[in-house]
Parts: sequence; C-alpha cells; structure tokens
Amino acid sequence: MEFAELTKHEEKKEYAGFWIRAAAYLIDGIIVGIPLYAIYFFITMLIMGAANGFSDETLSDSDSAALIIGMIILFLITFIAVTLYFSLMNSSKWQATLGKKLIGLKVTDLEGKRISFWRAFGRFFAMYLSGIFYIGYIMAAFTEKKQSLHDLIAGTVVVKSRN
Repeated sequence: MEFAELTKHEEKKEYAGFWIRAAAYLIDGIIVGIPLYAIYFFITMLIMGAANGFSDETLSDSDSAALIIGMIILFLITFIAVTLYFSLMNSSKWQATLGKKLIGLKVTDLEGKRISFWRAFGRFFAMYLSGIFYIGYIMAAFTEKKQSLHDLIAGTVVVKSRN
C-alpha cells in the first residue's frame, strides 16, 4: 500500500525588486507631493504676503517669530500627513500605498499577513535610515527576499499581489 505524501500548500511569494519599488515610490511622491506642495505653496504665499508689507525697520521680533512658527507648523503638518499616509495605507486592507497598489505590490509581514499600523509606522521611520546615502534602499537589489533596510528592521517584505 502506497502512502501519499502530504505537503502543506505554500503560496509562492514573488518579491518586488528595487526598480519596481522605486517606481511605486515615485508614483506615491506625485500623488502625495502635488497636493501637499500646492497647500504648502498657498500658505507660504499667504505668510510671505503678510510679511511683504513689512520692511526691515517695521518687522518686529514678534512678527519674525510668528513667521518662523508658521513655517514650522506648516512643516509639521506636512510631516504628519506623509507619515499617516504611508502608515495607514500600508496597514490597510490594501496593504499598499496608492503607488504600490497601482503597480500591483503589497507590504506583508514575513508570513504574508497584513501588518499593523504600528509596524507600518515603525517601517516608515526606518525608511529614514534607508535614505542615508540610499544604501538601505539599494539593499533590496541584493537581499534574498529583496528587502530594504527598513523592511529588515520592521520584519516586512514587499510582494507582487495576485489581485
């Protein structure tokens, strides 16, 4: 009597390489960047327009401080918006930012499951480490699972989605 060997069916993951991920990131930059830069430009023009009525002699210390604080607040709003975009989208049911979704990629944990918001949040901040001389991003071209430094830190992979 022959016994059939039972094997666990494991879906073959197709890891996303450096160039396809770079294309997705470029699309995200356009999707997020254009609206944010439009808002940033509009508010900057309002701030600078208000400052235009002042000369060196009439611009008080409190006016200068208000302009600086306004620019800092604008930077923080932009930073928070971008952080939330990447963290919320990568942890959503899509498991992808709009750029990744358009190209057909998704972010998973090492077991292929959806990542939590906090893991996506940590992954986003680890991207700053990847950005140092871009070495962390380039690692995706050389690692077995095509992981960048921020993927290794967060325990994630970017795979081609079947949808």
